Amino acid sequence: MDKPTVLIFGGCGFIGRNLVHYLVTNNLCSEIRIVDKTPPQMAYLNKEHSEAFDNPIVEFCSANLINEVSCKTSFVPSKIKNRSWDIVINAASENRPNQSDAVYKEGIFKLSMNCANEAATQNVKRYIELGSGCINSSDKNPLKEDCKLDPWTCLAKYKLKVEKELKLIENLNYTIFRLPIVYGFGDKRYLMPRVIIAALYKYLNETMKLLWNESLKLNTVHINDVVCAIWELAQNEKAVGEVFNIVDDSNTTQGSLSSILTDIFDINIDYWGVVMSNLTKLNMSEAVSDINDKHMGPWAELLQKDGIENTPLTPYMDEELLYHKHLNLDNSKLKKFGYELRHPNITSEKVKEVVEDYVKQNLFPRSLIN
Repeated sequence: MDKPTVLIFGGCGFIGRNLVHYLVTNNLCSEIRIVDKTPPQMAYLNKEHSEAFDNPIVEFCSANLINEVSCKTSFVPSKIKNRSWDIVINAASENRPNQSDAVYKEGIFKLSMNCANEAATQNVKRYIELGSGCINSSDKNPLKEDCKLDPWTCLAKYKLKVEKELKLIENLNYTIFRLPIVYGFGDKRYLMPRVIIAALYKYLNETMKLLWNESLKLNTVHINDVVCAIWELAQNEKAVGEVFNIVDDSNTTQGSLSSILTDIFDINIDYWGVVMSNLTKLNMSEAVSDINDKHMGPWAELLQKDGIENTPLTPYMDEELLYHKHLNLDNSKLKKFGYELRHPNITSEKVKEVVEDYVKQNLFPRSLIN
């Protein structure tokens, strides 16, 4: 029996590149087509990911998936096998926080619907959609997939609109995965801004003060568990039409993340507390602007000091990432379907590996990690 063919939208992004690496290194499929607006040569791939992309079974295709014709062209049968795609994974939609409704309407909703509708037309065996874990806020009970939906970011609002529409598309064998804070090689927007800010406070020799308190839930998952879970459940017929939270067992909070950052950078971390932080809410945009102004200057200094001319990394924090909203998800459904976590707990070592990988690429100041 032939191994499946795989079409990955957003294949040069954080999740896409790790998925390609996982599929290639484990010899799991016969052909992979990567569809992305950014070519691999400009995507800041590390050595291991670059080698995976150079594999003969991997093909790159440039496309703007917001355009229906361009999206349809992406599905053209492969040159190698000349057969349709068995598994289609959409990791391409807009993932920047704090964008306008118009940006998300096109970059998430229209893009995802183009991909899903064409997947149904092409009779693909499985269509995978990546959603957001910011579906509601709960400090006490981890939220299951069927919880009341009250998204607290604009991005999550449009991701949920996609989820609802997928159910209405005939002949679409879909599975949806909701993600918390994902960390691992290639991360730029999930955990890395917090890591960079912690490193800056080592450079500034100051105490890092955070909004709210240590109990704020910030659930996490390692990128390896994201790609492994996607692949395993893409093979499971019982997962058709289902939604899954991919989250580790760490019950990660702002406090536990702070302990990890303290361990890596040897800094002091304190909190403003709920009362003072609530005062900040009265003018959150100005407060966030002041925070970013404080960090961007020293970051530029450090890059110049270490001879780094270009890097995709930034300490810039978007307003939505600083809300007093708990990201607290339940992973019991994922486990009931037979998935075993490869990295059940986030550790200092795993986070430091990501930083050291960026140091090797000369994208993160070496002086901060030494």
